[in-house]
Amino acid sequence: MGCSPHVIDHCVNVTQIALKLSDLLEEKGYEIDRELVEIGGLLHDIGRSVTHDVNHSAVGGKIARRIGLPEEIVRIIERHIGAGIPKREAEELGLPDGFYIPVTLEEKVVAYADKLICGDKVVGINVTIEDFAKDLGWDHPAIKRLQDLHREFVQMLGNDFAKQF
Repeated sequence: MGCSPHVIDHCVNVTQIALKLSDLLEEKGYEIDRELVEIGGLLHDIGRSVTHDVNHSAVGGKIARRIGLPEEIVRIIERHIGAGIPKREAEELGLPDGFYIPVTLEEKVVAYADKLICGDKVVGINVTIEDFAKDLGWDHPAIKRLQDLHREFVQMLGNDFAKQF
């Protein structure tokens, strides 16, 4: 069991973006646990060692708990999918009973950074939104959640940040 080199490269790239976001947040006066972001970024797709479907976040959470990782890391792994998945949608998708919406700043940073990396390339948030819409439809609530998460980072970091992504 293990993740492919592609998944590992993706996780490294997500971590780099997440740490860059952490730097920008710290410059704006936000407190963020960089070590938690780094570990969470590196391990957010550990569930892809078993499956590549949406359930990889829940599977990753189980793996993380089984090997004794702190609950803060487990939650980053479980909550990075989409821009969060509410209980009703999680049930419809067949996910185990759980809470799949990022709450803490660290959870949000990793979830958001994950949406700015496609494979091993940095992409603008609009590319990710269009990809989501292609798969789910423009009226899917996941699109609004992703847009809301982006707006939250723009509010925290300003318009100069928005131009980067």
